Amino acid sequence: MIYEIRTYNLKPRSVPEFLRRTGEKIDARITYSQLGGFWYSEIGPLNQVVHIWPYQDLNQRATIRAQVVSEGIWPPDNNEFLIDMNTEIFNPASFMMPLGERKIGPIYEMRTYLYPSGAMSSVLHAWDKSIKQRQKLSPLAGCWYSEIGNLNKLVHLWAYSSLEERMSIRSEAVERGVWPPKSPILPVSQESKILLPADFSPMA
Repeated sequence: MIYEIRTYNLKPRSVPEFLRRTGEKIDARITYSQLGGFWYSEIGPLNQVVHIWPYQDLNQRATIRAQVVSEGIWPPDNNEFLIDMNTEIFNPASFMMPLGERKIGPIYEMRTYLYPSGAMSSVLHAWDKSIKQRQKLSPLAGCWYSEIGNLNKLVHLWAYSSLEERMSIRSEAVERGVWPPKSPILPVSQESKILLPADFSPMA
């Protein structure tokens, strides 16, 4: 299984109309392959949407994308709102649940860490030893490491019921020594943004 994470930067004030047009076509699109989730930014880079699509492999991705374009199913007519688009292919961490219908938000924090070259296997091993205790505090929505695009990247997505809960849980995890995972390998850089689910997102 691979996951395509697509990030679009939109013109200011265009997000509501972008989501409306996308929502009109999403039911037809997901008859071809599953949508993992669809979010828009609330804190961090503004006027941004992030959508995640799972595929069995790169061949299935190429086949489905060609089919929906040729049949006029996808993409929605949103070009006028786009500033730029970025897509990356990720592998799922062994401990993450597959994306699907889950109401675990509505606050999602997407954190992106870059690690030194060659460190990813050790990082994932440390996460694997700590993640069960961390998930007793709040659910992990997803965790991926890069396959195509910027390498040595770890993206993790956490769900919370509110911003207040996020602050409380993060403090508790640190105080109890549950999180972050105990590892000598530190990220080279870290980024975080708060996302809200679109009305049609299977993860809400």
